[in-house]
Amino acid sequence: MGIKKITFAHMGTSALAFKMLFQDLGYEVINPPVPDKHILSLGVKYSPEFACIPFKIVLGSYLKIIENNPHVIVSAGGFGPCRAGYYGEMHRRILNELGYNPDFIFFWPPLKKPLNFFKKIYQLKDKTSFISAMIALKRAWKKLKALDQIEILSHKIRAREKNHGMTTYAFHRGLTYLDEARTTSSIREAREAAVEELRKVPVDNQRSVLNIGIVGEIYVQLEPAANFHIEELLGNMTAVPHRTIFLTNFARKSPFSHDSKAKKIAKPFLPEMVGGHGQQSVGDVVSFSQQGYDGVIQLAPFTCIPEIVAKSLMPYLSKRMNIPVLTLFIDEQTGQAGVETRVEAFIDMIQQRQKD
Repeated sequence: MGIKKITFAHMGTSALAFKMLFQDLGYEVINPPVPDKHILSLGVKYSPEFACIPFKIVLGSYLKIIENNPHVIVSAGGFGPCRAGYYGEMHRRILNELGYNPDFIFFWPPLKKPLNFFKKIYQLKDKTSFISAMIALKRAWKKLKALDQIEILSHKIRAREKNHGMTTYAFHRGLTYLDEARTTSSIREAREAAVEELRKVPVDNQRSVLNIGIVGEIYVQLEPAANFHIEELLGNMTAVPHRTIFLTNFARKSPFSHDSKAKKIAKPFLPEMVGGHGQQSVGDVVSFSQQGYDGVIQLAPFTCIPEIVAKSLMPYLSKRMNIPVLTLFIDEQTGQAGVETRVEAFIDMIQQRQKD
């Protein structure tokens, strides 16, 4: 067999790092498509009705590119208690029923089962040595960190930009630099060049901005197509979004034990771990209030039980902690206009609240 083809689901900027990693491991990478309405409709057509929007988008992505005959699909999955841990296996079975039989390699999570994680790396390395695979993994990690760093910086700058759209333009130029970087030194240089692009955006440092926390399920936090580009939307409303989950901070922890600080803060309100990011969402709302944030937006896939549990506490937390909270449940019926209208009303309410 010649060079194997590999693919994976798109999730924010992380696709750039994974593409480099798999190329370094000797694969031909089938770039995952950026999710759109067609991909979502494909996923909806073949998904169980109860499945959440991350499940449907990811399945639709696989169906979009399956005719390119990938030999391997890399996916998160294989560990509960949140049902998302089993979505990878469900995707595999649906593709099998449709007549497609790619190999699936499930990674989830590196710090919960480290031995299992490194066994999967060994399985994935194909024709490269294990040492070369670990070097490639370390290099991909550096790119992931750089991608997260410039994304965070773009959030701070966009809310203060003098010319609408310049931050987004500079951010995408920075992504291009990092996409082309393939060595440790070039990744560092690309990160510095990306930061410089963002620093060149004219800003009004005297502008009053709002600080809005973002909590909720990982996929709808990380994938702009799933959250209707809410961070860009907030920035255009002179609000700085502060996301609780980035792939690098997520990967450092066991995802279902969560950040210990958030767990501790949440315990008086939600003492039991309810799966997914539910307990973390509660703790993060309290933490944002304690830090003086102006509001919080909870992003949740419709039917996501952990976020539904967290949502039930949001009105109480909002009143108890004196911080406005907006919950956006997202499914295939959610529209851009509806999200924009609700977010605009939320920001207007916060601004009026501060004037009173």
